[in-house]
Amino acid sequence: MDEGDRVSAAHEAALPEPMSQVLADYERHLVAERDLTPHTVRAYLADVAGVLDHAQRLGQTDPGELDLRTLRSWLAKQQTMGRSRTTLARRATAARVFTAWLVRTGRATQDAGAALGSPKAHQTLPEVLRADEARDLLTAAAELADDGSPLGLRDVAMLEVLYATGIRVGELVGLDVDDVDAERHVVRVLGKGRKERTVPYGRPAARALGLWLRHGRPHVVAEGAAGALFLGARGRRIDQRAVRTLVHRRLADVPGAPDLGPHGLRHSAATHLLEGGADLRSVQELLGHASLATTQRYTHVTTDRLRRAYQQAHPRA
Repeated sequence: MDEGDRVSAAHEAALPEPMSQVLADYERHLVAERDLTPHTVRAYLADVAGVLDHAQRLGQTDPGELDLRTLRSWLAKQQTMGRSRTTLARRATAARVFTAWLVRTGRATQDAGAALGSPKAHQTLPEVLRADEARDLLTAAAELADDGSPLGLRDVAMLEVLYATGIRVGELVGLDVDDVDAERHVVRVLGKGRKERTVPYGRPAARALGLWLRHGRPHVVAEGAAGALFLGARGRRIDQRAVRTLVHRRLADVPGAPDLGPHGLRHSAATHLLEGGADLRSVQELLGHASLATTQRYTHVTTDRLRRAYQQAHPRA
């Protein structure tokens, strides 16, 4: 039994049979029909199980009996427990998706979550590197790899790819060798919802990848690594924790740079693209955002860039 099965089984064991059966059916829907990642499935199931457990404590045993009052009571309880606005907003969304599914599959006659509101999450933006700090980060990593050690070449390649493409750390560790098109300087990425996109990278990342593939990876790869592009010290596909540790450690060597993880490099890449004149639609496609609104929240447009655009475009500037 894998982790997802254990989580689901634990939820079902604590619920009355009608609720546990619906939870199991909903899990199959998320996996088979929506093709969500295991992590996303676990998050949805945990939130929905919380709704059902709360309903049970209020005397309800049939998911079809869920009503708006129950859902609001559940959210209010979360708030009293000190859950953040971001968490409350996510859980409200999970509840709305679930109740809509109940109606669509005939398990409920009314969509209890349709009128469920949720607090707006605070839109705080992470710190980003300045362009010179990003350059210093990559230069310092390259200098450390001058000894030609396989893992040093790997570290440079991972940092270059993260900054060049703005991909998520989960997307980075999921890359296979065959996903790299060295001739066209693009990489094929499997993003959220298993949506595939093609992302370009520049010459520095191309050089770093070439060195890793020719002189690093062959000396590290172990049986069972399959086609994984980036490998850990034991020769298997590297995990996200190791990449995060690397980014934090290398940034600590850059004077004055903020302490960021891979997500900070993603945000920095997007910010620098915008500062360089890229339009939001292009950045949206590169980052793999389904909505342009997400890109607008995710990226900065600096005051200097706005001023330059105004001076270039406005007739009375």
